[in-house]
Amino acid sequence: MALAALGLLILSGCSSLGGSSLEKRATKLSTGIQKAYAVDSATANRVAPMIVQSAEQYQVDPLLIAAMIHQESSYRNYAISPAGAVGLTQVMPSYWQQTCPGDLFEEASNINCGTYILARYNQSAGSWKKALAYYNVGPTGYESSWKMRRQGKKYAQQVKQHEEKLKGSF
Repeated sequence: MALAALGLLILSGCSSLGGSSLEKRATKLSTGIQKAYAVDSATANRVAPMIVQSAEQYQVDPLLIAAMIHQESSYRNYAISPAGAVGLTQVMPSYWQQTCPGDLFEEASNINCGTYILARYNQSAGSWKKALAYYNVGPTGYESSWKMRRQGKKYAQQVKQHEEKLKGSF
């Protein structure tokens, strides 16, 4: 994938799921997703390792990605928004297809792309809450009006609430 070529700074860090193996962290995340969001075990078991891997690759808390997926698509892989965003993380293909080549309905590609986008927005925004707002309305939209900024902030607050619910399920 062309994402690594874009110069995203990748550092090693610790995960909110602990420093155990990928398999153990994915199992823990899957259990949390099932409890917090009532996602069926097959879906949670399938996507949790993808979330953990992408989160690790781009230095994003896997719980934040799991919460964002819940907000965006409720873990429905083939979700399409009225604006045309697709998949679990609701990526806009018209804007991100060059950066995230491949089938954005494919779970691993979609999660990887959504995680990359959020990490990139965090770099430019300087905070995860503002990065989430950018994810929802775009940086230009966020700066364009108080209404769009309010919408982005509300979205960020909702994702953070989902993240807290997930944290409480462990």
